[in-house]
Amino acid sequence: MKIDFVIPVYNEEQLLEKNILKLLNFLKLQKYNFYWQIKIVINGSNDNSADIAQKISQKEEKIKCLIIKEKGKGKAIREAIEKSLADYVIYMDIDLAVSLENINDLILEIKNDYDLIIGSRLLPLSQRERSWIKDLSSKTYIFLSKIILNHNFSDLQCGFKAIRRSCFNKIVDLIEDNGWFFDTEVLIFFQKNKFKIKEIAVNWSENRYEKRKSKIKLFKDSILFISNLIKLKKRFYKKNKNNI
Repeated sequence: MKIDFVIPVYNEEQLLEKNILKLLNFLKLQKYNFYWQIKIVINGSNDNSADIAQKISQKEEKIKCLIIKEKGKGKAIREAIEKSLADYVIYMDIDLAVSLENINDLILEIKNDYDLIIGSRLLPLSQRERSWIKDLSSKTYIFLSKIILNHNFSDLQCGFKAIRRSCFNKIVDLIEDNGWFFDTEVLIFFQKNKFKIKEIAVNWSENRYEKRKSKIKLFKDSILFISNLIKLKKRFYKKNKNNI
């Protein structure tokens, strides 16, 4: 088995090297019995992230660097999966908001033959440290998305997932979003195709350093998410209508 650990990066020069090396050291300590590597995907960055990533990859054989001009988390993950030869891709945010210990929980479910394993901040056993307004926003988004898209997931947007590459290739042409809504599209299309999906509880905290601002613009992105939910629902309705 082969696993790629994919880390999308947009303007993260201040924590990129520190967190990639932290991830690398953790993975080395696990002594996994499968082949793995880390892929840093620089997407549209205009700081020194690309130079830092290339420098790290030249020193460490387990680290690869992919640079794309377009901005977008979804675009970065999609490019990495399409260029991968691994059986599974595990992707996570560069701030390492989810505890690295939860990586082994993903791998356990990979060995249990699930096609998609998703980290959830909102399961009963999940632990999370975040502002109440962001917590409320996530819960509201999930509530509305369940009504609009008829799903039973507890968390659509946690940036911590493992995905079987062969299954992703079957639904990739259906995915339209290159940004944060990418995660929701992946989950919904995996569900529609009846692939095996597992949610796991994670330990999540807002690992922000002082000068780093979240890439999420709460009000603007909330409106955009709701708009995307409605558009996705219309896509399903149109497809079903055409198949009648």
